[in-house]
Amino acid sequence: MFRPKVPTMPTPTGQVTPPVVVESTTVVPAGQVSPPAPVSPTSSRPTVQLTPGTALALVGGGTAVVLVVGAVLVSMLLAVAITGVSVAVCAVVLRSLLASEMKRR
Repeated sequence: MFRPKVPTMPTPTGQVTPPVVVESTTVVPAGQVSPPAPVSPTSSRPTVQLTPGTALALVGGGTAVVLVVGAVLVSMLLAVAITGVSVAVCAVVLRSLLASEMKRR
């Protein structure tokens, strides 16, 4: 009952094709033919040239992105901190209200 049962490999059903025999082919040299000269591929994309103006624009854009992302992350952290402090203050107020009510009884 607690021993694992190893499944057996099922036998194939239906028509089984025999394996195909691959025959090797030999290459017979036909004579001394010079290989064609290599042709350099031409790219259809234009090359991008980085001028000082575009480099400055890229640096400015990257800096702006970093500053915006940083401001968003800091504001989210500040929101979480303010929420945590307000929940803690509410918990202290409720605890004191419940404790004073228990003393009156």
